[in-house]
Amino acid sequence: MNTNMTEDDSIPTIPEFFKGRDIFITGVLIEKLLRSCPDLNRIFILVRPKKNQNIQERIAALQNLPIFDIIKDQDPKNLDKMIPIKGDVTEIGLGLSEDDKLLMADVSVVFHSAASVRFDDPLHEAVIMNTRGTRELMLFAETLTKLMILVHVSTTYFNPRQSVVCERMYPPNGDWKGTIKLAEQYPEILDVLTEKYINYEPNTYTFTKGLAEQVAIEFQDRLPIIIYRPSIVISALEEPIPGWIDNFNGPVGLLIACALGILRTTHGDPDIVSDFTPVDTSIKAMIVAAWKRGTKPTSEKIVVYNCSTSLQRKFTTGFIIQMGENLSSQIPMDKMLWKPGGSITKCRYDNFIKFILYHLCTAYVVDTIFKILGRKQFLVKLQRRIYGANLALQHFIRTHWVFENDCFLKLHNEIKSSDLSNFRYDNFVTADVREYFLHCILGARRYLLHEKDENLPRARRNYRRMNLIDKVVKTVLYSGIIYFAFIRSGAVAYILGL
Repeated sequence: MNTNMTEDDSIPTIPEFFKGRDIFITGVLIEKLLRSCPDLNRIFILVRPKKNQNIQERIAALQNLPIFDIIKDQDPKNLDKMIPIKGDVTEIGLGLSEDDKLLMADVSVVFHSAASVRFDDPLHEAVIMNTRGTRELMLFAETLTKLMILVHVSTTYFNPRQSVVCERMYPPNGDWKGTIKLAEQYPEILDVLTEKYINYEPNTYTFTKGLAEQVAIEFQDRLPIIIYRPSIVISALEEPIPGWIDNFNGPVGLLIACALGILRTTHGDPDIVSDFTPVDTSIKAMIVAAWKRGTKPTSEKIVVYNCSTSLQRKFTTGFIIQMGENLSSQIPMDKMLWKPGGSITKCRYDNFIKFILYHLCTAYVVDTIFKILGRKQFLVKLQRRIYGANLALQHFIRTHWVFENDCFLKLHNEIKSSDLSNFRYDNFVTADVREYFLHCILGARRYLLHEKDENLPRARRNYRRMNLIDKVVKTVLYSGIIYFAFIRSGAVAYILGL
């Protein structure tokens, strides 16, 4: 709730602040800025051409996503403000041409959120993308004479050894300059020495994002920087579509895997609190942070916000898995391979035995049947990938962090009353949990698995069929175990003295 009772009329509203501005973006935010700040001048979007798509075609594909439907209905011409800029964060100078640099000369706000979030990237690739890419972005920002704000999007997990993460800068976790040189000159050697070089951090992602913050700190005397640290960003709470998502990160991946019936066991602590943030909550707060930095002077060279929610709403990993199982009968998946379900165990050996029995053995049986039927075999390969993903996530589902977010919460009080309808982001505290996760599963079904809502009745019939098959198979399996273990082995006769 906004508690700012005395508002300064000389301070512009958020749409007024962005009116007429040129903005440079290397990631998300586009739809919200166009919809809620329609009078901005242009949004320059760094786009890397693909093999079969040029940058104009990639922007056209982006605009065809369902999230842009509201803008198409209300003000379709605003989409023309999306200007693709050919470039690549992994290249020196961002791969920008001189003409494009000249085109962006009036940019006054920069949002830098482009990064590789893969946990298994080779170290040299993660360094080039996440750390050197940040340096190149900062160097380009120095050439922008009208720059007022640069928002560097980090992560709350940038310093995973810190059990309590405050909204401040931290000492370096490594030499970012030396690491970039090693990645450029000796990539293979750096990859071989990864575990030792990153000092046994969970993965290359957290290490290189920590280094990227040090890059931002290096430029604090020359650029107006905000370090914005979201936790795990997942499905939209309200905007632009409830449940909208475009990746399998965090609890949504767990929900989908359980709903498809391919995840039966996970090694972790079911009582660990998961910190995740709806994508629209994160985006709105990021825009508000930029507005505040641009309209209200501060003596701080770098302002830091931890965009986290676990201190206000606590959801354990076990709760999320249970919620997914409970909702799976209402929103089942078309591509369901078995009855939805899943469990999380603290015991490594218990998890390994369950994985062999419920994942790997089942996968080999099903793939053998597929082979006999002449169908494509994929389940064994998929289960190996799931096992690898579980290994990568173990540190995060067995470790408890506290992300202090006082500045993030107080930032909401700065929003002017006229902006609350478009930029209020504290509603995650009062949101209905079951309804939110229902939208999460429905959104994952629509936007990740590309399944149609009209197929839901058929999917529900399939769910009931899978439920029956699961009971029959378990009955036969347990009966067989009892038969061979007791009757066939003569154990019953021995006990009865026959």
